[in-house]
Order: sequence, then C-alpha cells, then structure tokens
Amino acid sequence: MSDAPVLFRTLLTASGHRFGHASLNAPASLNALTLEMVDALDAQLRSWAADPQIAGVVLDGNSEKAFCAGGDVVGLYRAMRAAGAGQVPAEAAAFFEREYRLDFLIHRYPKPLLCWGHGIVMGGGIGLMAGASHRVVTPRSRLAMPEITLGLYPDVGGSWFLPRLPGRCGLFLALTGAPLNAADALWAGLADHAARAEDQGALLEAIAATRWAGARGADAERLDELLRALPAPVLPESPLRRHRERIDALIGPHQGLATLAPRLRALAADEDPWLAQAGRTFQQGSPSSAALALALQRRLKQASLAEVFRLEYQASVGCCVQPDFAEGVRALLIDKDKAPRWQPAAIADDEEAGAESLVDAFLQPRFEGPHPLADLN
Repeated sequence: MSDAPVLFRTLLTASGHRFGHASLNAPASLNALTLEMVDALDAQLRSWAADPQIAGVVLDGNSEKAFCAGGDVVGLYRAMRAAGAGQVPAEAAAFFEREYRLDFLIHRYPKPLLCWGHGIVMGGGIGLMAGASHRVVTPRSRLAMPEITLGLYPDVGGSWFLPRLPGRCGLFLALTGAPLNAADALWAGLADHAARAEDQGALLEAIAATRWAGARGADAERLDELLRALPAPVLPESPLRRHRERIDALIGPHQGLATLAPRLRALAADEDPWLAQAGRTFQQGSPSSAALALALQRRLKQASLAEVFRLEYQASVGCCVQPDFAEGVRALLIDKDKAPRWQPAAIADDEEAGAESLVDAFLQPRFEGPHPLADLN
C-alpha cells in the first residue's frame, strides 16, 4: 500500500469507460485534510473532469474509522503560533483558499461523483461530501460540524448548506455541534443513500460491470440504480427528526444570541441525552464562534455558493488572527486540558450590538488586491 496521503486509481468498466477512485489515506489522523491532500485531490479531480474516458468518480477514505474527521487543525495551530498573535499565517490563508476551491469544484463537478461517507465525517469531511452528486452513509457514519468547540465555525460551505436543512435545524447544529447518525443525514438531506459498509466492494464491482454512457444525466441515473440495488441497512432512529418541532420552537425566527443563548444553555439539563449534550457543547463552546456562525447564516441567506465561500474565507482567516481558534485547538488537541480560555469569555445576553461588532472584526478583509476566490462563479 502506498504511503501517499491520497490514493488514486481507475476502474475499467464494461463500456470501456473508466471510473476514477480517490481514497484519503491518512488513517492515523482519521484522514484529516492537509494542504497536500487538498492539492492532490483538486488536481486529480480536474484531470478526470477533462478526460472523456472517465465516466464518474468515487471518493472515500482508506480507514474503517473515518472518511474524514475535518481539516488538519493541528497544522493550522502550528502555523498560527509561528506567525504570532494578530498575524495572518500564510499557510492558513493558502489552506482555506484551496480547500474552498476544492469544495466548490465538487459542488460543480461535471460528472457523477459518489462520496462514501463511512465512519466519522466532520467539518472539512462534510465539506467534501456536501457537494457530491451521490452521498452515501453507512450505519457507522457519524456526521457533525463541531467547530464551536474549537473556536472556529461551520465553514466549508456550511453557511450555505446548513440553512437549507429542514426547519431551523441547520442553525441548531451550527451552535451545538450536535452529532448526526445515518438516519439523521438522510432525513436532513445531507446524504442521498444508505448502504452497509461491507457492500462497498460489491458496489465497486457493479460499477466496473456497468456500461456507462459518458453523459452526466444518464450515468447519474445508472449510479442511483446501483445504489438502490444494494441491500438496505438497518439504521437507528433519527434524533434530529424526533426533535425537529422542538428545535424549531427553540431557535425561533429572527432570534439573536440574546434570546438563543439562555435557551440553549438550559438544554444542558434536559432529560433527553442527545439534547442535553447539545446544550453542554453550546455552554462550553466559544462565544465568538456562536456569534460568527449565527451572523454568517443570517447575512448569507440570499447569497450564491461562490459568495458564501468568499465570505467564509474572510471569516476563517479572521479566526486565525483572533485568539479563540488557536486556544480551542490548544485546549482540545495539544495540551488536552479541555479548559479553553475564550476571549470574550461570554457575550452578555443584552449585548447584541457587541456581538455584531465582534463579527465585523472577524470578517475584515485581510488580503491585498482582488479577493483570493474572486474567480469562483
């Protein structure tokens, strides 16, 4: 087995077409995305997109535990520490620009692209999966956008796809980092199909045995047929669906943090374990992350996907300059004391204007000349 961080091969099919197969190959880090992995994926996906012999692509993780646990935040932490307080780390700016370009490419990919989201799918992993034409989960899939625990926010297009979830579930997930199972993902529209993990090999064999047309629409339908032909897995109940009405009432329309924060904190004492954990995560999370996640979903409500990635780039670079992101990574993954010292430590329930001012500081452009993602459209 190659030690390359992403493995690439092609499958010869019955029609003479080939299917590209890309596997994230960093199991020790749960396939956390590095800039090297992003660049390798981007280059190969663009090459396959331009090749008329490639009918489609499968993207998965070479790990029984995870498709992708998110971005390499430990690497970003080192870059932030090396750059110094208040400075934009060049490595971080490059990572976010190129990660978002890759995510945007997947959303706009001209051929069927199947993402096999087995195991842990978090943060940047959801960014890879969200735009795929065929998104598959297994009974062991665990999805989440837990950035509030790190002093970040749900990026990788989260400000675009989370508000499109049923009701007000997207904002709830952004503020609480609540985990989702396969049934949740299907109900919420974050996945299209469920399959047993042990049937991936059979799916790849079926792809090879199929005659493909070389036309996106027809080939997408054939790929759907192959997925529907797989044995249906047994899935657990969806807590997100079960609590949808309560979540909608809790979040409410047009509410700011002054209203939402007390309601979310109160969940920590709830009788339901899933809701209680969501409340505790909000309690322990970064107040500035909560303000940023809320503001981005509200400000980008009518924005295009390209506009979302452009403002998220500014927000993510801003997170590398403001203190909470580095502090969150330190507390959770470096020193592992799980006692982050957030700045500010809280946003008072009557400080709505202060929260908006804090968000504006994150979103300040920190580049010269055209926006680094100006060409996305």
